[in-house]
Amino acid sequence: MTIGEALALATKRLTEAGVETARLDARLLLASVAGMSASAVLLEPDRVLAAETETVFNEFVDRRCRREPVSRIIGKREFWSLDFAITLSTLDPRPDSETLVEAALAQFDPDPPRRVLDLGSGTGCLLLAVLSERPRWTGIGIDIAEDAVAVGRANARTLDLTARAHFQKGDWGQGLTGPFDLILTNPPYIPSREIPGLAPEVSAYDPRRALDGGKDGLDAYRVLAPTIARLLAPEGRAVIELGKGLANAVAGLMSEAGLKELDRRQDLSSVERCLVVGKSE
Repeated sequence: MTIGEALALATKRLTEAGVETARLDARLLLASVAGMSASAVLLEPDRVLAAETETVFNEFVDRRCRREPVSRIIGKREFWSLDFAITLSTLDPRPDSETLVEAALAQFDPDPPRRVLDLGSGTGCLLLAVLSERPRWTGIGIDIAEDAVAVGRANARTLDLTARAHFQKGDWGQGLTGPFDLILTNPPYIPSREIPGLAPEVSAYDPRRALDGGKDGLDAYRVLAPTIARLLAPEGRAVIELGKGLANAVAGLMSEAGLKELDRRQDLSSVERCLVVGKSE
C-alpha cells in the first residue's frame, strides 16, 4: 500500500468513527510510524509502505477510532514548541495551558535567579517550559502520582534541564518550605457531574484525579489558596489555571487566603484561563 492509499483509507475510517480531524490525525499517526515529518508524508504519496509499517499504522488507526488521542498513541505532545512524553498517569497538556507560561514569563525580569514551584506537575510541561526560557531559574515539580513524577523527570532529561528541575512525590504543598518566587499550578477543576459528558478523548483517557474538581470544581483551589499564601515569597507571583466560568470564585478563595488578584488572561478561545495573584500588602 502506498502512503497516499494508506492515508485515504485511514481518513475514511476515522471520519466514520466520528473523529473531526480525521485527515490530520491520519497524517500524524503515519508520520510517527514511518519516522517521517508530517509534511514529508504529504510530499511522498506514491512511496510504498513496508509491511511492518502498514501493520503498526493500522493498529494506531484502530486505537484512534476508539477515540484514544493521537498524543497518547504516539506517546508525546508538543507544548510550547517542546516535545513532552505523556503516559496514562499524566494529563495530556493542552494549548490553553500555554497561557500560564506566557503569564509566568511576564512576571519577572529574566536575569535574576528565581525559585519556581509547580504544584500538580504531571508531565512537567509548565515548569520545564518556563525554565527553558529562563536559564538562571530553578524549580521543583510536585505530583501525587509516582508514575507522573517519573514522567516529569524523564522529560527534564530529554530537555537537558535536570540540573535545574527537580521532581518529587507530594500532596500539593505538604511538607514543603518556601519561599518561592513563582508558583504554577493547573489543578483539577471539572465539576464531577460534567466529566462523563466530556469528549471521550478526555473522559476515557486523562486520569480522573487530574480532572475531577469536586461538586463545584473548586475543591483543589480550596486547598491551594492557603498553600500558595504560605509558600509564596513576599514579592512572588502565583499563576493559576482556571476552569471555565470559575475565575471570580477562584479569585475570591485566593482573597480569603490573603492573596490579591494582579491579572487575568484569556486563552485563544477567549475563556478566562489564567489568574495571577500575589500577597496582599
